[in-house]
Amino acid sequence: MNLPDDPLGPDSNDSQKRLLMALGLSFAAVTFYMLVLAPAQQPPATASADAGVSVDAGTVATAPPPPQPGSTPEVTAPGTPPPEQQEQSVRTVERKRAEASYTFSSEGAGFTSAQLQGPKMREQQTLTILEGYKKLFGAELPPPPQMNLVRPVPGQPLPLSLSIEGATPLPANTRWAVAETDENSVAFTARRGPWEVTKTLQWPQSGFELAYTVQVKNTSSQAISGELQLHHNRAIDPNFEHAPSFFGGVGNQSRAACHVGEDLHKLVPNEDPPQDTQGPVHFFGIDQQYFLSMLYPLEGPRQGHCVLTATPTVRQVTAGFPLSVGPGETVTLRFGGWFGPKDPDLLKPLPGSDVLRGAGVAAATWHPTLEKTVDFGMWELICKVLLFFMKKFHAITGNWGVAIILLTVLVKLVLLPLTYKSMVGMEAVKELQPKMEELKKKYADDREKMNMEVMKLYQQAKVNPLGGCLPMLVQMPVWIALFTSLRNSFDIYWEPFLGPVWRDLTYKDPTYLLPLALGVSMVITQKMQPQMMDAAQARIMIWVMPIIFTLTLLNYPAGLSLYIFTNNLLSIAQQYGLRKWLDRQKLKRGVAVQEAVGGKRK
Repeated sequence: MNLPDDPLGPDSNDSQKRLLMALGLSFAAVTFYMLVLAPAQQPPATASADAGVSVDAGTVATAPPPPQPGSTPEVTAPGTPPPEQQEQSVRTVERKRAEASYTFSSEGAGFTSAQLQGPKMREQQTLTILEGYKKLFGAELPPPPQMNLVRPVPGQPLPLSLSIEGATPLPANTRWAVAETDENSVAFTARRGPWEVTKTLQWPQSGFELAYTVQVKNTSSQAISGELQLHHNRAIDPNFEHAPSFFGGVGNQSRAACHVGEDLHKLVPNEDPPQDTQGPVHFFGIDQQYFLSMLYPLEGPRQGHCVLTATPTVRQVTAGFPLSVGPGETVTLRFGGWFGPKDPDLLKPLPGSDVLRGAGVAAATWHPTLEKTVDFGMWELICKVLLFFMKKFHAITGNWGVAIILLTVLVKLVLLPLTYKSMVGMEAVKELQPKMEELKKKYADDREKMNMEVMKLYQQAKVNPLGGCLPMLVQMPVWIALFTSLRNSFDIYWEPFLGPVWRDLTYKDPTYLLPLALGVSMVITQKMQPQMMDAAQARIMIWVMPIIFTLTLLNYPAGLSLYIFTNNLLSIAQQYGLRKWLDRQKLKRGVAVQEAVGGKRK
């Protein structure tokens, strides 16, 4: 996801001024073209329902019901081509809903804002270490802004705007007339050349879905072909977006995305765009870390192609679909949309029945699989298992931090037999240390012979020198899977642990207290383990490894630091308890041996 593109603080004023200036210049250039350079426009037609052929190629709101399979669409005589409409004044249209507040401009008939509502629907807050400690000691800081899924790019088509390319083009910056609609819909109409286009957006009573209907009518007496293009983009402030790195954290880059055929293409800056995006288009839009703004054909994948662009300041995707309209005909294309959180539980049922019924579609004929944008990669199975148990623990405790702690306890219990076996093996290796020292002195000049004798000693004692590493090796996939879950799971996004600082377990600890505590606990853990190596190697394991591990986790999610810190505390308690138990067992064996020897002497 993209971190606040509207940063808090004085630096945001300059960015906003530059954006406003660019928008103003862009608006002035468009206005000059429309008023001075564009062809003269004629008054709008008075007829609102010209007779014609309705070729239904999708599924939508204000269009007539689609023809049944095998039936022939009704054909009526083409009407008289309407005169081109007069230049429309630019209007702003707003639709306020419980889930989001939407703003449109009639210049392009596209989104200028799509601001989600609710305490969890916010940008991920960026805090400096100073701000983190201020919050720790009770200071009140302004909350981050609500997540706005639409940030228009100056000079580019508005998000959800459309254009027609070909011999008779319809520009993306065409000014549309706004039709009177209710609070759950908005409609725009435009006439240019032979085209008479109506686009309607409808929302269900609740939710983040929408139905996007496009009706294209050819008012001329000749068939026309071209390409209908749907545009979506997002302006990016590179100061508040960074790529993932080893010491820099998980990254938060937005991606231009398009699912064509069997492939889901995602593009970020400094990557080569995909070469072949021709084929059935499943969905396209902007994929953020925890949010999506996507469009998909409502009645199944539609033949077309995508053009993806990703620069440090822009993410853009344009989907093109072949368009062929006979004289007097109307072609209808229907799309669904999702502007909301990237939550698989919400995305799996798409397309929703409420949107479909509003768009005139009787039932869903396919599923666009938007939930695939939640990508756990090769760790998907482990991630889903971890999330399953964390959701169960969260349902009991109501706190995701406590759920992570309980998950740590569960994993520790599962690995207890392995940990015990490892501990016994390390104690056995420790008992062999005097003999190993003798071998090192004996074969000081023949390192190969020394290694062979040491391995023979291990085999005779039936111990594995690497057994002590097994618990950590098993834990590593769990750590990586938990990290992957935290950077992809909307369930945990903006969820707190405790106190005024740890308010988002998917974001780093701004005070760095958790990673530092983790490092200290790791040093203690290493000190308590039996040392099976020379002094220099032991110092590296006790001091160098914890320092590197701590530095690595400084900018990683606080939830991961919480898990590893809890795991270290449990390991300290576990090692202390197992050590006591092993000492008692050793003492019992010693007493038994003495008694046996004493009995033989008698």
